[in-house]
Amino acid sequence: MLEKTIFKRIIDGEISCYKIYEDENFLVFLDILPEAPGHTLIIPKKEYRWVWEVEPYDKYWQVARIISKALQKTFKTDMIICNVVGEEVPHAHIKLFPGIPKDGSEKEFEMIAQRIRESLI
Repeated sequence: MLEKTIFKRIIDGEISCYKIYEDENFLVFLDILPEAPGHTLIIPKKEYRWVWEVEPYDKYWQVARIISKALQKTFKTDMIICNVVGEEVPHAHIKLFPGIPKDGSEKEFEMIAQRIRESLI
């Protein structure tokens, strides 16, 4: 039996996360090693290796759009960076983060997560 990925362990509730959004198909949470404040990961609850395999594909990108708009509103920036490289964890994921500099200080994850949740459109 293959070892669970860190994302599967988060989905199964074995590892906690700073949740932004969740529905029957997807989970969105803050990355614990952010490239910028508000760096989020959008993952399907069902395990897919690559983003282009995810079903329902259209809904996946609709969630990404909703989160992008919330990040824009929360961080008062138009620039949201999207990355779908995905070699770090063998579970499809979309990375979104505001195009603002990271200051290197310890982030208040729950505060940031709450601010983004409040900005969801």
